[in-house]
Amino acid sequence: MALQWLILSYVVAAEVAIAVILTLPYPMLLKKRIVSLVSLILKPAASIVAFAGFQLLDIYWKNEHRLMCSSEVCTATERDRYEKSIYKAQRNVVLCAAGILLYWCIFRICKYNKDLEHLEELEKKHKAE
Repeated sequence: MALQWLILSYVVAAEVAIAVILTLPYPMLLKKRIVSLVSLILKPAASIVAFAGFQLLDIYWKNEHRLMCSSEVCTATERDRYEKSIYKAQRNVVLCAAGILLYWCIFRICKYNKDLEHLEELEKKHKAE
């Protein structure tokens, strides 16, 4: 079960790296090439949104059906195990939300750069006329 969270954490780390690369100031030609490369990667990478969404649903379902350990009958070990599972679930929710949010940010940055490139082309056409 930990493999899915490992994969998701690597994907989120890659998304962070891509977002940093996209937001650094580069010469215009290099920026256009980076944006076009990332745009090609974005379409197949959209599956991360569905994957993170299903993981969020899984966390929600497990949270709804988790055994509560809040009475005096629970031992210290059971209580520690319960608290640890709650902390892991909270960490995983943050990881899923970060994956979805970073994908959206990268998508918007690429769209913004493409729109900016399109407007620059229009400006060149109007200046040429």
